[in-house]
Amino acid sequence: MSNAELWKRREKAVPRGVASASPVFAERAENAEVWDVEGKRYIDFAGGIAVLNTGHRHPKVMKAVAEQEARVTHTAFQVMPYESYISLAEKLNDLAPIDDAKTIFFTTGAEAVENAVKLARFFTKRPGVVSFAGAFHGRSLLTMALTGKVVPYKAGFGPFPADIYHVPYPMAVHGVSEDDSFAALERLFKADVEPERIAAIIIEPVQGEGGFYIASPQFMQRLRALCDSHGILLISDEIQAGIGRTGKMFAIEHSGVKPDLMTVAKSLAGGFPLSGVIGRADVMDGPAPGGLGGTYSGNPVACAAGLAVLEVIEEEGLLERSIEIGRMAVDRLTALKQRNDVPRIGDIRNLGGMIAFELLDKDGNPDADTTKKLTQTALANGLILLSCGVYGNTIRILVPLTASDEIIGEGLDVVEKSIAALA
Repeated sequence: MSNAELWKRREKAVPRGVASASPVFAERAENAEVWDVEGKRYIDFAGGIAVLNTGHRHPKVMKAVAEQEARVTHTAFQVMPYESYISLAEKLNDLAPIDDAKTIFFTTGAEAVENAVKLARFFTKRPGVVSFAGAFHGRSLLTMALTGKVVPYKAGFGPFPADIYHVPYPMAVHGVSEDDSFAALERLFKADVEPERIAAIIIEPVQGEGGFYIASPQFMQRLRALCDSHGILLISDEIQAGIGRTGKMFAIEHSGVKPDLMTVAKSLAGGFPLSGVIGRADVMDGPAPGGLGGTYSGNPVACAAGLAVLEVIEEEGLLERSIEIGRMAVDRLTALKQRNDVPRIGDIRNLGGMIAFELLDKDGNPDADTTKKLTQTALANGLILLSCGVYGNTIRILVPLTASDEIIGEGLDVVEKSIAALA
C-alpha cells in the first residue's frame, strides 16, 4: 500500500489533533535508518523525538525484550511484582545525581511529571509549582498547565489547574538573560504568590520542545540555592535531555547540581513505553501504599528493555559518542553558517548530541516559514528532521548516538543540500 493510500485511511480513522510531521509511513527501521512502505530509505535525525538514543531495534535491546516476552508480559507491579522493575530502579538509583535515591516507574513522560508534582506537593504540603516559558512537560491537564507554550498545546483546552506559575527561561539570543529570569522569580514572589506556597520549581536543563536552550551551570546553581532558601523542591525534567543525549547520563549533571526529583522517559527503554521518577528517598516514601502507581506502570517488557539500554550506553561508550556527534555536527553547521548562498543561520547551540540551529530572515528575525520548508525539503531528500522552538525557527538534531560517522555525515550532507535549495 502506498503512502498516499495510507494517508487517506489515516484522515478517516484518526482525529486531526494528533499531528504527523511527515506524510510517509514507516515500514521497517534499523539503527539510524528508516524505510517507508514504498521502500524509500531515510536517515533518522529525529530519533522518534529523542526516544532512540540507542537506535532503532538495537540487537541487545531486542534480545532482552524477546527473552522477557517468553516469560511474562504483564502482571501489574501492584498485583505481582517482578525482578526487572527492581533491577532497573537499582541501576537508576546508582546513576542519578541524588543521594539515597528511589525510583518509581510509569508509562509516559506526562505521567512521570504528574507524579513528580504529586510527590512534591505531598512532601512539602504546599500546592504551588513554578515552571518556565517555553517548557514542554506533557499533554495531560496538569502537564499542559506546566507547559509554557499556548499554541498548539494549550489552546482551547482550559481551564487549567490552579497554583501553576511561569517565569521566563534564560535565552540570551532572544534577549532574556539569566538575571532577567531571576528578577521574574523575585517579582512572582512579591506580586503573585509567596515562596512558602511553592512546592516545586520544575525545569528542563535543556529545553526540548522550547528550542534546545541550555541553562548554564551557574543558573542551575542559583536555582538550587533559591529552592533551598525557601524549602522548595527542585525537579529536573530529563525526559528529552536525559539518558545520555547530552554527553552525561542526565543533563543536570553538567551543572553539578543535585535535584530533589528527576523525571525520565523517551530514550529510557529504546522505543518501548516507559517513564519514571527518581528522587530523594524521604520524598519518594511520603505517600502511603496505593497512593502511587498505574496498571501498566513499569511494564516488565519495557523494564527489560530499559536495563539493556543502560548496558548499551555503558558498553558502547555512548556518553563519549554524544560529545563526538555534537562536535561533528556543530563544525559542519558553523561552516554552513558562513556561506552567503543559503538562508541565514542564526544561533547554533548544543550540549553533546543535543544539537540545534536557528533560521533567520534577512532582517535577523526568526524565520518559521523557511524552517518548515527545510524540514519538508529534507524529507524529500531522504532525511527525517524536526523543528521546534517558541518562535518555530529552530531545527533540532537528535540522531541516534549509535549512528556511524558515515550515516551522520550523509545526513548533514542532506541538511546542506536542502538548505541550499531554499536560497
